[in-house]
Amino acid sequence: MQLPPDEQELIRRAFHVEGKAIRQIERETGHSRQAIRRAISNEPPSRTSAPSPPFRSAPIFGPFQARVEALIAQNDYLPRKQRYTSHRIFELIRAEGYQGCESRVRQHTAFWKEVHHPPELFLPLEFEPGQDAQVDWGEAVAILGGQRQKVQFFVMHLCYSRRTYAACFPSQNQESFLWAHVQAFRHFGGVPHRISYDNLATAVKLVFDKTRKRGRSRHEARAFISFRSYYLFESHFCTPAQGHEKGGVEGSVGYTRRNVLVPLPTATSFEDLNQQVLERCLQEDARTVARDTQTIGEAWEKERPHLLPLPPSDYDCCDMVTVRLTPYSQAHYETNRYSVPVKHARRTVTLKAYPFTVEIFDGAQQLASHARCYEREQDVFDPLHYLALLEQKPGAFDYAKPLKRWRKGWPDAYHQMLRVLKESWPEGRGIQEFVRILMLHERYPAHQMEQAIERALSYGCTHLDGVLYCLHEIAGEAEPASPADTKPLDLSDRPDLNAVGNQPVDLSHYEQLLKLPW
Repeated sequence: MQLPPDEQELIRRAFHVEGKAIRQIERETGHSRQAIRRAISNEPPSRTSAPSPPFRSAPIFGPFQARVEALIAQNDYLPRKQRYTSHRIFELIRAEGYQGCESRVRQHTAFWKEVHHPPELFLPLEFEPGQDAQVDWGEAVAILGGQRQKVQFFVMHLCYSRRTYAACFPSQNQESFLWAHVQAFRHFGGVPHRISYDNLATAVKLVFDKTRKRGRSRHEARAFISFRSYYLFESHFCTPAQGHEKGGVEGSVGYTRRNVLVPLPTATSFEDLNQQVLERCLQEDARTVARDTQTIGEAWEKERPHLLPLPPSDYDCCDMVTVRLTPYSQAHYETNRYSVPVKHARRTVTLKAYPFTVEIFDGAQQLASHARCYEREQDVFDPLHYLALLEQKPGAFDYAKPLKRWRKGWPDAYHQMLRVLKESWPEGRGIQEFVRILMLHERYPAHQMEQAIERALSYGCTHLDGVLYCLHEIAGEAEPASPADTKPLDLSDRPDLNAVGNQPVDLSHYEQLLKLPW
């Protein structure tokens, strides 16, 4: 590299005018002797078509040069992630007697690669509106629910307008892959005619080609073929390890990570996170890409009419399996178990696993819906599923796992109501009454239930009917109780009614019932 003119002048003046030695100039300026000699002679840096070797005379490295080059050459026949690195080559030749430093090995490795593998050149491409899109996955970190978590983000990039859709997921599974496509198509207002992919395991499997006894061929996943036929786009898979074949989305993955996911996004859930990411994607419509005369949004408006139309309904992007419920009324999926109402226990059901939910069906009837769990060996409960059984077995109330988890988050009014019922109705009857109150959660939202129980306690009507009355009162289905409601009626204009309700009780009437012949 050529020194700046002021540095060259300083060196030339020090040597020619002040008479300083090259070693002294090197010590004072920090420049290499080669650069100093070039400045003294006023020689421009050489510009040759081929790179020069990093060192001409290498008595220590020279005997090992052929060995190093042979190891580097083997990389062309090794798996991409299991090739010789400069450090590994250094370790091998050091074991064989090399006494030099690792930096010399690195220099010669770089020189050899530059000579034998010159940089590949590419053609500038231009795409027609609506014809092409590219898809890829990336990885980032986000803060979800206060926890730092690794997320996988999907990116689809329209090649003509450069409009991009991105979404984050816990995993790169197939249902997330297909679901993200559906959301991207809705975001673009149509389906591209052709979509290019890397060799993603969710779409294609590379297998050894036995017919030619060499190389690998692609087998597309059955679910992906079904999805593609539903939306009628053409799929194109890039050559393995040739990311430049879909350079648009490769750039979009990096751009999304740097501009959408920096600083680390903070969200309460994946739904919240994806809403933030989508809003950021929409803001990109106002951006103008270098060398373009129109914004991304303007180019997309021109591209949208050329996209394939969306089908009347979305594809059902889920992993669907048939499972047999356990005696604990749970459906097993992957390593986790999801609860189902106890009245459906020991029945074969259909489980649909979506990216963020798990839904369980008996035919067309949906039995349960849970947030999908991506941890291992977890029990996912809905405590309402077990209330019918607890009503029959009140003795298990304090030990039932679904209830124990739920009780940790109960408001104080729930604990107070349970305590009052236990004291009023011992031997399990109070617990049964409280379980019936909890069953009201199936019909009323949690905030209304909390208000109703608090109000029932204040009225002194600590039972199911009292809570029901308070729920109707809150919903406006009953007149609100107030101190004025408890005042006696003014019957001054009807003296004949004054005695109603105030006459003494004649118990002899009840004695007559005992004498009846029944």
